Amino acid sequence: METPPVPAKVDQDAVTAVLDGRWSELRRGVRAQMSGEQFRDPVDLDIEPHRAQVLEQLRELARTDRPGLGFDKAYGGGSDVGGSVIAFEMLGFGDLSLMVKAGVQWGLFGGAVQLLGTERHHERYLRRIKDVDLLGCFAMTEHGHGSDVQHLRTTATYAPGRGEFVLHSPDEGATKEYIGNAARDGHLAVVFAQLVTQGESRGVHAFLVPIRGEDGEPAPGVRIEDCGRKAGLNGVDNGRLTFTQMRVPRDALLNRFGDVAEDGTYASPIESDGRRFFTMLGTLIRGRVSVGGSAGSATKRALALAVRYAELRRQFSKPDGEEVVILDYLGHQRKLLPALAKTYALHFAQEGLVAKLHDIAPDAPEEEQRELESYAAGLKAANTWHATHTIQAAREACGGSGYLSENLLAGLKADTDVFTTFEGDNTVLMQLVAKGLLTSYKEHFEDLSPLATARFVAEQLVGAVIERTAARKVVERLTEADDGDVLFDREWHLKLFEDREEHVLEGVANRLRKAGKDPFGVFNAAQDHVLRAGHAHVDRLVLEAFVAAIGRCEDAEAKVLLERVCDLYALSNIEADRAWFLEHGRLTAGRSKAVIAAVNALCADLRPHARTLVDAFAVPEQFLAAPMLRP
Repeated sequence: METPPVPAKVDQDAVTAVLDGRWSELRRGVRAQMSGEQFRDPVDLDIEPHRAQVLEQLRELARTDRPGLGFDKAYGGGSDVGGSVIAFEMLGFGDLSLMVKAGVQWGLFGGAVQLLGTERHHERYLRRIKDVDLLGCFAMTEHGHGSDVQHLRTTATYAPGRGEFVLHSPDEGATKEYIGNAARDGHLAVVFAQLVTQGESRGVHAFLVPIRGEDGEPAPGVRIEDCGRKAGLNGVDNGRLTFTQMRVPRDALLNRFGDVAEDGTYASPIESDGRRFFTMLGTLIRGRVSVGGSAGSATKRALALAVRYAELRRQFSKPDGEEVVILDYLGHQRKLLPALAKTYALHFAQEGLVAKLHDIAPDAPEEEQRELESYAAGLKAANTWHATHTIQAAREACGGSGYLSENLLAGLKADTDVFTTFEGDNTVLMQLVAKGLLTSYKEHFEDLSPLATARFVAEQLVGAVIERTAARKVVERLTEADDGDVLFDREWHLKLFEDREEHVLEGVANRLRKAGKDPFGVFNAAQDHVLRAGHAHVDRLVLEAFVAAIGRCEDAEAKVLLERVCDLYALSNIEADRAWFLEHGRLTAGRSKAVIAAVNALCADLRPHARTLVDAFAVPEQFLAAPMLRP
């Protein structure tokens, strides 16, 4: 298949317009605000000055309209959920400590009050939270339970005679761990604890708990510890919280999904404790979506630095004596350009996810809500794993210069490293994606544990395995076709990704159906297969999002360029998984080699446009002011 050549020059602004998408006006406005602010590089700051600087920047940010976008208009907000996520995402271009602290204050703490609370909480707290008159925490993770939130150990026992809940950490494992804003600045925390009333546990609920008095000292019954220096994000004051028979009033319960009457009677619009728990967590996915988007912003910044450096740096000479720009080497192109293509692909997938989050109706069917949660989980994992890999590659691509703190990449590497495990451990998230594909989110599925997953699948999956589809037939038809007709055929890319997902899912399903008397053992033995199913599913969704974005491009030359970037994303993904495609007869040995050659050719074709592609991210120049880029 003959592909149109990429024009010699492509309008960078036309590419930016496609990237900016639905929230283009907001993105332009945020960039303008960011460009007008002084970027204070935290490279040389110790912990306390860095924390103080980030808090000052948070207060400056509160004076703009950006933090209020996600809050209801009734409380001074903008009622723009998607816009609020985009605004947080763009903070990822700068000091990531500010992004995380802002996410804790407005996304997690404020979001929990808004989405889990009711009018009495909204009236009392939301404006103060938005304006940073009240700094708060989101206290979910415990020392003994991180991913397994359903089995947190902190308790909140209702005392009917006093109309109070008694919060208690029964052991060290119940210590709230890694809580942002807790060590220094937070005064109120949303604390997740097992609600106990009338002698019965009703599962995890959220409570508003004062952790400091007006004098800044810990409240009675609260012990606060500082987590101290971390590998990165040291502008965020992470701390530990422990409760000892601490009393809070009955109205401290964020009671949208469950309430306790004065006499201790429990009531909820959702009868099942498990379903209530997952519904409650499902309302809080904005944080997960924002982390993935922010990781994408940090990745774009790293690639912009690395590509600019690669166009300046020269090493070794041609026979004619001229030193070669390092981006002209295929090995260097291979290091950066497939990662750049995947960054584009993930950006468009993230844009689609934000749109789904923004558009979903409050009363949307449960299946639609679960699909959104699954998409958010998978993309968060994909974005943050890609950030870790790509920022490392960018650091290496800049050699020793990339290792100097002043050139920003070392800080990006340290700050983003934890993104793969906070707001959900990536491996657990991918397992949840696969679980959703296998179980169709049956209402009575109430346990995230591997044992429950395996038992449920063993009972429910008979007859539900995906059958051979049109995708398989297309792949088979094209397997023997001429390489030149197929490698750049978008239908082949899409059907190959779809077929891989379906085949992997079939295999997982068939293995789990044999669980018998040892469902945990069977599931555990198949866990690598389960995770592969999650990855294959996300890869397909990302490719489809890229193809859809190209369809929205109105500039003909930019469209041709994006088509080639999409080719590189698809073919480099296939190349990385050649073993699977060969083992399962989807590639011949000859075509497998042809894929490698095609990736090399695409790198050469896109090399003249590398600068256009990274500059189209429109990272504000103040965040790219690395000494290594000086002529």
